[in-house]
Amino acid sequence: MQNNNQDSFPRINIKPMGEAETGEDVFLYSLVNEQGMKVDITNYGGIIVRLFAPDRSGRMQDIVLGYNDLESYMDNPAYFGALIGRFANRISGGEFSLGGKKYSLEQNEKEENFANHLHGGSRGFHSVVWEARPLMGVQTGLRLNYSSADGEGGYPGNLEVEVDYILTADNVLRLEYRVETDKPTPLNLTNHSYFNLRGEGRGDILTHVVSLNSEEITPVNEALIPTGEFMSVADTPFDFRSPQEIGSRIKQDHPQLKIGGGYDHNYVLSGAQGELTRAAEVYEPWSGRKMTVHTTEPGVQFYTGNSLSEQPGKSGRKYYRHSGFCLETQHYPDSVNHENFPSVILQPGEVFNSVTEFAFSAEG
Repeated sequence: MQNNNQDSFPRINIKPMGEAETGEDVFLYSLVNEQGMKVDITNYGGIIVRLFAPDRSGRMQDIVLGYNDLESYMDNPAYFGALIGRFANRISGGEFSLGGKKYSLEQNEKEENFANHLHGGSRGFHSVVWEARPLMGVQTGLRLNYSSADGEGGYPGNLEVEVDYILTADNVLRLEYRVETDKPTPLNLTNHSYFNLRGEGRGDILTHVVSLNSEEITPVNEALIPTGEFMSVADTPFDFRSPQEIGSRIKQDHPQLKIGGGYDHNYVLSGAQGELTRAAEVYEPWSGRKMTVHTTEPGVQFYTGNSLSEQPGKSGRKYYRHSGFCLETQHYPDSVNHENFPSVILQPGEVFNSVTEFAFSAEG
C-alpha cells in the first residue's frame, strides 16, 4: 500500500531497500505526519533507520544514528535502531533454568573474563526479515509480524510476535508489542535506537540534559551482569531525578562508571509496572529539541554509546564515543536468573503486552 498524495495525511511511502542474505526482499517504510515529522523503518530487524524531528525553529533533522544501506545493517555490531529479542540485554553465561530444565544460549558477547548472551544472540530479532503491513487510519502506522520457532536461538516455545510502530499527529512515536507462546519462555523486547537530538553525526551527547524517573539502579559486576542488588542513586553520579547534563558526572571516580566506561545501566522506574508512566526526558540546548519517554516496562537501560569507535554514519561523519545515547525500555537484564526481579516468563495462554512512547517537541 502506498500513498503518494503529498497533501494527504497520514502518509506511508514504501521503497525497496535490497535483499537479505536469505533471499527475502527488504523494504523501507516511511511514516509521515501532518507536522512533517518522518520515521523510516525497515522490515529487516524492525530497524528505525531515520527519525526526523523539529528543532525550535521547526527545522527537521535526522536524530538517530545508523547507516544508509542494508548491507551495513546486516553487520550491525552496535544494534543501531534495531528491534531486540527474544531477550534484550544480557543473560549471564548464556544460561538459565526453567521448569527443571537447563537451557544454553549462544555466548555472543565474549571478553577475556566472561561470556554472555546479548540481545537474543547473533541471529536475534534484529537480524530477521519481518512480515510488514502498513496501517492506514487516523494515524500512520506499520505492523511487523514474526513467527519464532521453538528452539530458535536456544529458547523454548513457538512465538507469535507483533510490533506496531505508530506515528501520531502530535509527534509521538508509539511502539506496541504483543507476543504469545505455546511453552513457558523468557521474553524481553526493546528498541535499540541511538539518539542525538542535535542531529545524527553532529558531535557528542554530553551536553544533553537528562532526567530519569528512577531512584535506584541494578548495579553490575565486571561482566555487566546485575549483582541482584538495588543501589540508590542518591548522592551518586547516577542521580538524574532532577535534570543533569550527561557529561557533568560521567567521568567521576565511581566503580560502576568505570565498569561500563560511562552509563550502561538499568534504571528501576518509579510507578506501577504495566501502566504507561514517564520514564525519561532529554533536552538538547542548541536545537531546543526535547524527547519524553513513557513506557509500561519496569526498567530502562540508559546507555551513552561508550563503545562507539570511528564508525561511519549516514551523513558521512564518523560516530565516536558518546555520539549517541540509548533509552532501552525493558525488564531488568538477566532477570531470568534473579528471582527478586520482575518475572520475564511468558506462559501459554497469556499475552505479552508492552507499550513505549517517544514524544518529540521543542523549546525556546
